[in-house]
Amino acid sequence: MGRTFLMLGGVFGFLGVGIGAFAAHMLKPKLTPELFDIFEVGVRYHMYHALAIVAVGLAAAQWPESGVGLAGWLFAAGILVFSGSLYVLAITGTKWLGAITPIGGVAFMAGWVVLAWRVWRN
Repeated sequence: MGRTFLMLGGVFGFLGVGIGAFAAHMLKPKLTPELFDIFEVGVRYHMYHALAIVAVGLAAAQWPESGVGLAGWLFAAGILVFSGSLYVLAITGTKWLGAITPIGGVAFMAGWVVLAWRVWRN
């Protein structure tokens, strides 16, 4: 399980850097400052949680029976829903996507609680 999350964290980190670079070089001139800021929030949380997934991989390697993997899956879901909805909202201007963004935020928060709880219990 540790290797899975280390690899997943690496892939999400790679994508976060690439998406951030794409935004800085290609989108910034095309988006309003408000929409660009929204996109940047998505990239920021994407990168924070790519690193969190790496931490889950290290924790899973240290404590294989701890169940920390659930936190990693919650972080991955958060990246897809929270950051993904902000990316699409910023690029398309589709405002209703803002209604699903908090679901990804809840996934992030749940991931942190699960990670802390599972490590503490082990």
